[in-house]
Amino acid sequence: MKSQTVVVPADGAELPGDLVMPESARAVVLFAHGSGSSRHSPRNRAVAAALREAGLGTLLIDLLTEEEERRDVMTAEHRFDIALLGRRLEAAMEWLGARPGTRALPVILFGASTGAAAALRAAARRPDPVLTVVSRGGRPDLAGDEALYAVRAPVLLVVGGRDTEVLRLNEEAARRLRAPHSLRVIPGATHLFEEPGALEQVAGAVREWCEERLDAAAAQ
Repeated sequence: MKSQTVVVPADGAELPGDLVMPESARAVVLFAHGSGSSRHSPRNRAVAAALREAGLGTLLIDLLTEEEERRDVMTAEHRFDIALLGRRLEAAMEWLGARPGTRALPVILFGASTGAAAALRAAARRPDPVLTVVSRGGRPDLAGDEALYAVRAPVLLVVGGRDTEVLRLNEEAARRLRAPHSLRVIPGATHLFEEPGALEQVAGAVREWCEERLDAAAAQ
């Protein structure tokens, strides 16, 4: 398994990232963290580790520069700028598509919280490399109706059963999706899936979903 720290050029910014590629990877999962988080999110890293065990590469990047992050802590001006975050994910997909080790691989977009909206926006605008979009405790509603209608890739929405408001927003967003989609509720889990075993259930559901999508694509 090859691990390296990378720099992804995006929108005039340079975004640090951690790229880990198993041998003979079948796809690469691009993670979009939520508001107030970073590529060091322990929850995303736990899911990434489980997906690498399934033979998937992972790229976790910071969507904001250090300067933008410092400003955002004070003003919150960037964390809900879904258009900006979406463009940066598009740039990351373009970067993956230009690298010898990843250019031939489909991309799985994995978004948490506001990162889910950015992932859906990016999938709507740049559909070709996207195999599927996964949302963990996400806010797909923030992607906007136009993006939700335009997404072509299958979508998995994973929400905690006790995260009632986010669950409601996911149910509403799911009704606006035209692409194949599934809503998976983790019983007893809250927004951050901190309950014992909850995050493991998330990782298992995501792994199963991604493997099914890869098998379906290989059979075509």
